[in-house]
Order: sequence, then C-alpha cells, then structure tokens
Amino acid sequence: MSHYPRLADEVLDTDQDTPVRWQAQGLLVPVLGGSPECWLELDIGVDLPLQCQRCLEPMRQPLQVSRRFRFVRDEATAEMLDDELEDDVLVISRDFDLHGLIEDELLMELPVAPRHDVCPQQPRMQVQTADFREEEAEKPNPFAALEALKKPRS
Repeated sequence: MSHYPRLADEVLDTDQDTPVRWQAQGLLVPVLGGSPECWLELDIGVDLPLQCQRCLEPMRQPLQVSRRFRFVRDEATAEMLDDELEDDVLVISRDFDLHGLIEDELLMELPVAPRHDVCPQQPRMQVQTADFREEEAEKPNPFAALEALKKPRS
C-alpha cells in the first residue's frame, strides 16, 4: 500500500501490509493499412480492509479490475476516440505513472458503502438511548390542546 497513499486513506487499518497484485502488459496491435496501435492491458486485485457500513465491523472487500487502455499521441485524439471506443484512451508520455493509474482504477472501484453479504452480528437498529426516552416522556404533547377540544363539554 505504500505506493498508493490515496487508497491507504480509504482503508480501515493501514498498519497491515495489504498486497496489491497487478499485472500490466503492453501490446502493439496491428492495424490494417496503418501503424500498429499501442495498448495496455491491466489486471489488478486486492483485498482491502474496510468497515462495514451496516454493522460497523471490520471486513475484507475484494476488488478486481481488468481494463484495456489505448495510447494515442495527443489530447485532441484522445478526446475524439474516447467517445468512439468502449476502452479508455490515454495520451502516451515519458512521464506515464503506472502506479497512479493503478491507484485511480482501485479508487473508482471502491464501493460507496461497503457491507458484508451477511454481517457477523446483527446491526443495532435502534439509536435511542435511555436518556433520550426520559427526555421524550417529560415533553408535553404539542397536540394536547387539540385533544382537549375534541372532548365533549358537560
């Protein structure tokens, strides 16, 4: 996780040595009547320590990402092809940051609210405390005056 500080900020326990397994393969794909295209195939896997948003207990969230990226020479070409292709388009650069791309892909794959499929213990469904109940009992009912109007007068 030391290569991925933004991802480490999202996990429950950064003291653990959580391995991020990844494989990247560059390809030159032949194009009929043209120059070959440069592609990147990226496979990433990690089991992140997160907190279940249902029971608030620790959990392991497996993330798997398999993506293909086509490299192009400039931003204008990338914008044009991004609408046409299902695969993502990246601008080729000497400063290409593979670890940054891996981190970006994992961050986008994170669930908004991680949850166990089945929580190890039933979550508490009640947040009221005894103090809350006592305070509620002491408060007068705001509709008590209306209730009094409903009663027949003798």
